[in-house]
Amino acid sequence: MPLIETPLLMLLIWAALGYVLGSVPFGLIVTRAMGLGDVRDIGSGNIGSTNVLRTGSKGAALATLLLDAGKGAVAVLIVRLFAAEDAVQVAALAAFLGHCFPIWLGFKGGKGVATFLGIMLALNLWLGLVACAAWLVVAFVMRMSSMAALMSAGLSPFWAMLVHYGQAMVLCLILAMLIYLRHWENIRRLRDGTEPKIGAK
Repeated sequence: MPLIETPLLMLLIWAALGYVLGSVPFGLIVTRAMGLGDVRDIGSGNIGSTNVLRTGSKGAALATLLLDAGKGAVAVLIVRLFAAEDAVQVAALAAFLGHCFPIWLGFKGGKGVATFLGIMLALNLWLGLVACAAWLVVAFVMRMSSMAALMSAGLSPFWAMLVHYGQAMVLCLILAMLIYLRHWENIRRLRDGTEPKIGAK
């Protein structure tokens, strides 16, 4: 955990910035812009890239993935220009919460995986690359986005130690716990053997 250096008022300001950036519902924006309808009426109803893929548009899913990751990364990079590491990590957490609980959609957002990966990449390139690699390997082998997310996020505190970025371990642990909570239904389906594979409509 980083040393607390930033005054509380400034931490709240950076948190608000992170939340606003994270709360932009790109999955909804992309699908509507591409004439694919409201993604909340498709599949799981989630606004993330995995559910966007169920529209049948790989381009929309890729755009959503990159934009959701990008907003997490941008929140980190902007705050890093002006503030200390404690503010950076607070903004990162707020951006993640903004994606999962956007005020514009009645606090019903995505599960946070792409935003999590974007945050990891911006916090520390090696940490982000390892987390992304873990997601890709599990997704390729298991063909299940949820399993890939759970493995990548669950191991992220270990990845932080591995790349000598231990001050992010607490943040990684919090984000991992939130991702597990957001994937609770997926965990139940994984247990029951009914979890759909990547690309299933």
